[in-house]
Amino acid sequence: WAERQPAFTRVHYPGLASHPDHSLARSALAGFGGMVGLELKGGLRAAERMLRRLKLVAHAPSLGGVESLISEPRLTSHRNLSSEQRTLAGIPDGFLRLSCGIEDAEDLIGDLEQAAGKE
Repeated sequence: WAERQPAFTRVHYPGLASHPDHSLARSALAGFGGMVGLELKGGLRAAERMLRRLKLVAHAPSLGGVESLISEPRLTSHRNLSSEQRTLAGIPDGFLRLSCGIEDAEDLIGDLEQAAGKE
């Protein structure tokens, strides 16, 4: 679903055939997990807008509960790096890290769609 959304320029998830390490992940892992990286078209401004609009997914500084959570690495795990350093590390401005929880998948998709929609 996420790869088809015009709001996202790139989706990082080893379960996707388009991921550069998909073959390795498929052979080494029992499953692909619920962690997804999203790069938003529009960069930082689009990411901040999406974070404000989410209703079901909680904005959190760290990930790890059973509920769906989303974080902004530029303000958490990569806060000590410059924008250029983050981009070189694969964490450009506008990158969000989503941890999918136990909510219904259609509810999560609906929340992401409405939050990433047009201004």
